[in-house]
Amino acid sequence: MLPQPMQDSKQEMGTATTAELPYHLAPESHLGQKHLPTFNLSQKTILDLLNTRCSNSYEHLKQVHALVVKTGHLQDHFVAGTLVKCYANPQFGSLDCSIKVVQQVPNPNVFVWNSMIKGCLDNEEHRKALSFYYRMVVLSCRTNNYTYPPLFKACSMEQAVEEGLQIHAHVVKNSFVEDGHVRCSGIQMYASFGRVEDARKLLDAGGETDVVCCNAMIDGYMKCGDVDAARGFFEEMVNKNIGSWNAMINGFMINGMIDKAKDYFNEMPEKDEISWSVMLDGYNRGGQFKEALEVFTEMQRENVKLRKFILSSALATCANLGALDQGKWIHTYIRRNSIPLDAVLGTSLLDMYAKCGRIDLAWDIFENMKQKKVFSWNAMIGALAMHGRAEDAFDLFFQMQRERFKPNDITFVAILNACAHAGLVDEGMKYLNDMKEVYGVEPTVEHYGCAVDILGRAGLLGEALELINSMPMKPNAAVWGALLGACRIHKNIELAEKVGRILLEMEPENSGRYALLSNIYAKAGRWDDATKIRMLMKERGVRTIPGRSMIDLDGVVHEFRIGEQTHPQSKDVYLMLGQIMRRLQLAGHVPNTSQVLFDIGEEEKQTALRYHTERLAIAFGLLKTAPGSTIHVTNNLRVCEDCHSVVKLISKIYSRQIILRDRVRYHHFSDGHCSCKDFW
Repeated sequence: MLPQPMQDSKQEMGTATTAELPYHLAPESHLGQKHLPTFNLSQKTILDLLNTRCSNSYEHLKQVHALVVKTGHLQDHFVAGTLVKCYANPQFGSLDCSIKVVQQVPNPNVFVWNSMIKGCLDNEEHRKALSFYYRMVVLSCRTNNYTYPPLFKACSMEQAVEEGLQIHAHVVKNSFVEDGHVRCSGIQMYASFGRVEDARKLLDAGGETDVVCCNAMIDGYMKCGDVDAARGFFEEMVNKNIGSWNAMINGFMINGMIDKAKDYFNEMPEKDEISWSVMLDGYNRGGQFKEALEVFTEMQRENVKLRKFILSSALATCANLGALDQGKWIHTYIRRNSIPLDAVLGTSLLDMYAKCGRIDLAWDIFENMKQKKVFSWNAMIGALAMHGRAEDAFDLFFQMQRERFKPNDITFVAILNACAHAGLVDEGMKYLNDMKEVYGVEPTVEHYGCAVDILGRAGLLGEALELINSMPMKPNAAVWGALLGACRIHKNIELAEKVGRILLEMEPENSGRYALLSNIYAKAGRWDDATKIRMLMKERGVRTIPGRSMIDLDGVVHEFRIGEQTHPQSKDVYLMLGQIMRRLQLAGHVPNTSQVLFDIGEEEKQTALRYHTERLAIAFGLLKTAPGSTIHVTNNLRVCEDCHSVVKLISKIYSRQIILRDRVRYHHFSDGHCSCKDFW
């Protein structure tokens, strides 16, 4: 992380002690008094108030701002810059106030401009950051080494190549090319453009090369997919510190070379916490969550210190596996070691509980988090949406705004998903229309995809197609996929064929598209067409994603795959499943064989349905857990209609609560009912 501009002048500004503060502004007093006495406050006192009392309170910030104006400190560049930085806190959504402060400062110095540029970057207003630098240059304000790293990053985020080249020229002109932080940021920028040769020239232009810049160069090569160049550069390095090894391992992971990453990891002469974290994150990114959990277990055996970033990654692993017991262990570890639950770690924890089916515990974490960021609110709103609690998601959305957190594009994805899963068409369309006009958030293709899903699920296929045709951008495969899914639900074969052709052309390697179209044909009894789709899939060498379900018992994740009997207790599981099916038959269950994609006999279809992996996992759960306890199952595919009916009956027959997470959402089964109300 790049150092903040304030660090350059801490000694000069100093810090006020409580004893120096006026009695009514001491920590145990209140800032809310309407009439403040007029007296001269020192610069240190004002800065102390801004840095300690205003970081998490917008109301306090406004009051101190009034005090700054009243006492004439707005002309003090250190005070003005700090005020700009405080208003630029993304939590407050008050970047406009930062801009107004800059406009009121006479002849802003480099600290004020740097604070404004960094504030724009923190609020993801990358173009504004560049425009403020332009104004800074026009006013002939002297820059420093803190000016350029945020600008290089802004160019990276906007893919602003021309501006990046100009800023590089300014760096050379102003003799900052030898500064390590500046050079490192420039290398990262060029790598983000895919211009690794320019990145290498910048590396070589700065005289003596430090290890941080070398690591940035390795990272750049890897991100551009030039693995051989990265490997050659690494081999040429004289001093291979741990960071260089970490950059190589991370690069291999990014490029999907997991085995090579593991080889380098094993060859490392010394490992640090980041080394383990890179492996953990790499496995998570590659979808190898069981392997990630094994790495975390090995870390504990090696007595590696479990810092916040490692715990966050481990919680993500647990979330993806549905490994509730391990997640609870991490939560206990956090409490026992008095690790502060900041926004990142708290959000990881609530996300884990939500994805393991414990929305109640996720809510407890959220309610008790002292630090919340926009992504914390987004995670909780998204969790409520996926658990089918649309009204609660809406309530939290409005509470978020009352507490001065500005919704962003991710917030609206969560809100639109809540509408989709609850069948709230009017509400969903209103939120889509209000995004730009009311909230100032430009809808993206993802938001339109959610809206198509809302209309499609409700059976409004014509309106969904009309929305796609009116989109201000080209619809992607996800948008068309949402419409194809709706065609399956509402059995619109004619439209499904048209959409299916578009999708198979757009994503010829996506097995899910073939499977869904084949499923639509099969349900309609058009077996020849279903066979043709499967043959086309075979000709193109596309493999289906095998179904698998996982259940976490006593800290061990048990996995069941379709067509496999590799679990050590498979025999007992299949016997138990047989008993379940007999009880279901006695209860009057008639299998919905329209889910079977093959033109085979009715008895064979029923057999094919019986061994869907979620049923195997539930059978294992019934065998291994105490009567009355809740069973948690995670499935990597969308639960089929017959399995959904079966699990409802199982919950009633065996008096169990069953929480099933599939690819689409969460299903809470109890006493023969599901929280989704058969709408998913």
